[in-house]
Amino acid sequence: MRPIPTYRRWWRYKAFRQDAALPAHTVDCPDCGSRMDIPRLVQGQEVHCPVCNHEIVEVENNPYVAPLAYATTSLILMAFVYGMMLMKVEMFGMTSILSLPGMMRGLVLLDYGFLAEVMFALVFGTPLLFLLLCLYVYTALARERVFPGLRWATRVLVRLRHWIMVDVFVVSVLVAHIKLTTVAAVEYGPAAYLMPALAVMLIRTSVSIPQHWVYYKIHRILGCNAVQTASEDRICCGRCLYFRDQNEETCGVCGADLYRRRPKSLSISTAFLIAAAVLYIPANLLPIMISSNPTALEINTILNGIVYMWNDGDKLIAVIIFCASVLIPIMKIAAMSWLTVSAHFRPFASAHLMTTVYRVTEAIGRWSMIDIFVIIILMSAFHTNVARVVPGEAAVYFCLVVLLTMLSAYFFDPRLIWDKHSVSDGLKNDEPR
Repeated sequence: MRPIPTYRRWWRYKAFRQDAALPAHTVDCPDCGSRMDIPRLVQGQEVHCPVCNHEIVEVENNPYVAPLAYATTSLILMAFVYGMMLMKVEMFGMTSILSLPGMMRGLVLLDYGFLAEVMFALVFGTPLLFLLLCLYVYTALARERVFPGLRWATRVLVRLRHWIMVDVFVVSVLVAHIKLTTVAAVEYGPAAYLMPALAVMLIRTSVSIPQHWVYYKIHRILGCNAVQTASEDRICCGRCLYFRDQNEETCGVCGADLYRRRPKSLSISTAFLIAAAVLYIPANLLPIMISSNPTALEINTILNGIVYMWNDGDKLIAVIIFCASVLIPIMKIAAMSWLTVSAHFRPFASAHLMTTVYRVTEAIGRWSMIDIFVIIILMSAFHTNVARVVPGEAAVYFCLVVLLTMLSAYFFDPRLIWDKHSVSDGLKNDEPR
């Protein structure tokens, strides 16, 4: 009989372990606040809230090895993507070679440091830090060792995945391709073909990290049990979903602030929403992109650019930019206004419908960055005296609008909607017939 190779023994040991299971316990849904009893979960199982259908708890099918494999693959792809050519654009005998570091450098040289910082953070910095923290945390779990700052690393890890926008940049490259091919010859480099694979691997890495399970394993390594019996004098942490004593200011499991409902959720969410609505006005009135050549100068606002592209025959680009720059921001501002007013005064619709609106609003908000990334790509492609594209003042305002609406949705506590519905239903039931 041939002996099993060492790497196969290691894979079987790490992939299929009895200690990967979660014991039966009680949690509160972070979306609707409903309390439920969760049975014992093994690898590949998950639990959804029976009230709002939110995914509560999950145990990855390959909990120890898969995140390490995905993160390592993503880091390798990232090294190639950021070290190779993205595309080459030729027009009127002029050649522009585009790479992601070159785009950021061009923004800095043109005094658009804010846009360079945003692009660096969302397309490179956040993914890189996310992957390094993933390797750090899961190496500790696989080796069953207590690394310094393990809880802090996990807390940052699970929050960073909402701010990774490599997939948004991939779609922006496709949109810019339609515009570039009408006026220039475009040749794609290796980075253009590897970036979609990087986006997919980052998404797969993100969804393979169930924070509830990770915190349970961390405390098992520390020699303690994170699971406590649910009771009225205990609070279910909104981050890790473990019950803690109500006299604790910070959760003893994950280290986050402990509260039954997010403090000042409506005030903070409304403040970010008002700021976004105010900045959206100059974002539409001021020029967002300035194009020039030896014979003409075009100064386009968001709406003017959409109309120009539609009349010029680029109807697909016009529709995409309209959805990303006009439809999504307006819908998000309107939806968040509706949700905050409902949570503050009285519900205007069913809690299930409003929760669905909140989830959709939170998911689509980051796709408005397509317009900003397209402008950066066009600026990097056309930066000569023959053809030049530079971002206008509205680009900064619009970028702030996208970030502020994302923060507004992030700080909104959807459980307040269900609380308001419970109060409303209670009042209705107390009314005399």
